[in-house]
Amino acid sequence: QVQLVESGGGLVQAGGSLRLSCVASGRFSRYAMAWFRQAPGKEREFVAAITWSGGREYYADSVKGRFTISRDSAKNTMYLQMYSLKPEDTAVYYCASDSDISVVFGKDDGIDYWGKGILVTVSS
Repeated sequence: QVQLVESGGGLVQAGGSLRLSCVASGRFSRYAMAWFRQAPGKEREFVAAITWSGGREYYADSVKGRFTISRDSAKNTMYLQMYSLKPEDTAVYYCASDSDISVVFGKDDGIDYWGKGILVTVSS
């Protein structure tokens, strides 16, 4: 049984910061883990990914320079540190894992496990 559980969401004002966490439990293989987000009425979009062994980071253009993805392998935890938040960052953020490389290119077709999501709301 594998679970991905997000935490750290909430309501912040524009320009503020939040740190999301994703704790993984159970045994599973992973090449990379990633964050996706989905705003109401919009399609799910890629935010950031990190390879689990090497820690190489990948970002969507919309968040480069503002968000930082990281992981603590010993704790089976992935983080997303978000700075300079904008109202357009408002969305449900999902943690995901992938056993192959595709997720680092922003693709979600092969995601093995998804978290339930956590809401981030940025007020103007």
